[in-house]
This record gives sequence, structure tokens and C-alpha cells, in this order.
Amino acid sequence: MSERDLGRLKIIEDIEAQRLSVVQGAELAGISRRQMTRLVRAFRDNGAAGLISGKRGKPSNRRYTDGYRDYVLELVRLHYADFGPTFALEKLAEDHDITVSKQTLRKWMTDAGIWKTRKERRSRVYQPRNRRDCFGELIQIDGSHHWWFEDRGPKAALLVYVDDATSKLVHLWFAESENAFDYFHSTKDYLSEYGKPLAFYSDKHAVFRTTHVSNKDATTGMTQFGRALHELNIDIICANSPQAKGRVERANKTLQDRLVKELRLRNISSIKDANAYMSEFMADYNARFGKAPRNDKDMHRPFSEHDSLDGAMCHKEFRTLSHTLTLRYDKVLFIIEPSDFTTGLARKRVTICDYPDGRLEIQYDGVTLPYRTFDKVQSVNRAEVVENKRLGPALDMIAAMQAEREVSRSQSAPRRTGQTGHMF
Repeated sequence: MSERDLGRLKIIEDIEAQRLSVVQGAELAGISRRQMTRLVRAFRDNGAAGLISGKRGKPSNRRYTDGYRDYVLELVRLHYADFGPTFALEKLAEDHDITVSKQTLRKWMTDAGIWKTRKERRSRVYQPRNRRDCFGELIQIDGSHHWWFEDRGPKAALLVYVDDATSKLVHLWFAESENAFDYFHSTKDYLSEYGKPLAFYSDKHAVFRTTHVSNKDATTGMTQFGRALHELNIDIICANSPQAKGRVERANKTLQDRLVKELRLRNISSIKDANAYMSEFMADYNARFGKAPRNDKDMHRPFSEHDSLDGAMCHKEFRTLSHTLTLRYDKVLFIIEPSDFTTGLARKRVTICDYPDGRLEIQYDGVTLPYRTFDKVQSVNRAEVVENKRLGPALDMIAAMQAEREVSRSQSAPRRTGQTGHMF
């Protein structure tokens, strides 16, 4: 008997002993007088056992049949074996027109060994931090390396931008690796759509932070990405631990679950196709998991007249022009075309702008200078006279020499995704 039944038994015994009336007993038990009368009658007929419901221990009349349960579990095993109950239920409703309660599916999956309860999973402790008040006040940014396409494609990095106030995804971009050029490209797209946030919040990846810091010059020791944000008057804050930027870390965990499966269901196996699908995925994700900010104000700022988004989001290095108007970059000699303007630039400091799309510009005080190149690595020897029968071996030797020149590029120069050497 349950504790409730034992309490009712004590009340009924007092009624039978005339220490309580039926009305008083009903009030103590919290039931109606009519119900108490039925319980007293059942006690007189069958004793204490009469207080126990005859339906106890028997299956509900509204329960699903075993065949229906097995059918649902078979669909889950076949299509959604690594889905959580909530996500699996959404897909069962969308694709198979199956509607059961979330708790019912959770129990079925737990009993079948498909899903583990929270107690069975290892718990993690994260230190709490209040959200920011406004949208665009703080954007958490991170790169997630994962087998996003499973065995259908290569391992890739997903650059994730999450608003701290709302937990909404503001930008997603797939790249082959997590490097400065891909962050330039994706950040440029995000800034073009929303404007400038107050600050980015990142980890201590080499793209965001360097240990070579000077107290004399605020820009000395900045990474290329940090310098680009500084030019646009955007701050970047580096977290001391992954738990500190838990918003984007938890988003990464959700993406590695849901996004992988969405890509699988759509048979997407390339970075190009995945990037084309990101806007649709973000809209659905934000509708499900986005939160309303405490303050409706949008803290994104418009670009000012002196801001140059394209000019900031590039790799910049500085060189001093020689008396002959030349400079070296990545083992290539750049020769500035002489003119009335460039002739006076000898011994002047110029800026080399290496863009993510492969363009390279040499600028002085914002003016782009025309140039031509002389590649010392690809210096040409005097052509050799080769007989027809020796043409095959000669071509083989030329191919080997070209391959050697290709890998002799400077290893310290910036590299884009998949780039083996600069082409000018």
C-alpha cells in the first residue's frame, strides 16, 4: 500500500470506531463525502485490500500497442540512432507523421538502450555568467574542427558567431582550416550584414592573440585579425578558459549533433554546398533556441566614412622602398612602375595588402601603386638545345625543377586555404 492508502486506512478505522464522522474523515483525506462513503463500504467488504484500486499494476487503456512502439523504435534505429529524443521527435513528426509525447519517446529510447538519462551521462559544471543586455553588444566567436560531412567528405572547420545576449547564430562559415584569411572572409560577411558590434569574445587561438606585446605601441604585437578589428574600432576579448565563453561552446556541441545530421539528411558533402545551406539552417536554429534580449536596443554600429571594410580585412605588412623603387615580399622582387608620383617615394614606407581572394596591392598613403614582379625563385636559365629523342627526359627534368621551385617559397608568408605558393 502507498502512504496515501495507509493514511486513508487510519481515517477509516477512526470512522469505524466512531471517533470521526464520515464528513470529518472526508475533509481530513481531502476527498468528497461520497468518495469516503465508497471507501468505507469497500473496507467493510474486503478489509484493507479494498482501498487499493483494481486498476493498479494494469496497463492503461490509452497506452500505445507494443507493435506501434516497436515500429517507432525501428525508425529511430534506422534513421535517428544518434539523435536526442527532442530532435528525433521533430523529425518523426516532419518526415513520418508520427506524434507521440516527448517523454514517451524518451522512455522508449531509454528502455531500448538508444538514449542515456541525464544521471547516466557525465555531468559538467560551468560557472554561470549573466547574458549581456543588448543584441550586438558581445559576439562570441570560435572555430569548431569536426567531421561535419562524416565519411562523405573531408574534415572541416566551422567558424561560429553567436550573440551573447540572445544565443542566436549570427554567422556560420565552413572552411578547410581555422586561419586568418578565412576569418577575414567570414567576419567581412557578418559585418556587412549587421554592422560593427562592440566586441568579439574569443579563445586564445593564434589568429586572435599573440604573446609579442609592447607597452609603447598599442598596435605592436597584434595579430592580423586583431589589427583589422582595431582599424574598424572593434575590440576583441580573449577568454581565459573554454567555460568562460560557454555560449559558443554549447552552440558548437549542438551544431555537432544537429547540423551533422541535417547535412546527412540532405546528402551535403562539400564545403561549398554546406555554406549555401547555412542561412536556412540558422533561421531554423534561431527560431528554436534564440532568446529575447533584456533590452531591445541593437548595439551594432554603422560604418563611418573613414572605415574601409575591404581594406581592413586583409593581411598587411610594411616595407621600405629602395632607391630603385623595389621591395621584397615572399621571395618576390616587386618593382614599382616609375612616374612623377612614385619617383619621390624612394626610402618611403609602403603597405602591402594581401587579400583573401588572392589580390595583392602596394599602397602609399592610401594610393595604390602600379608594379611588376621579378621572381628570383623562378629565374630562367638559358634555353638548352635538345634533340628530338631527348625531349622526354628533358621534360621530366623540367617538371622536377618546377616542383622544387614551387616548394621553395617562404614558409613564413601568409597562406590561404589550400594555397601552396603565391601566383602574381
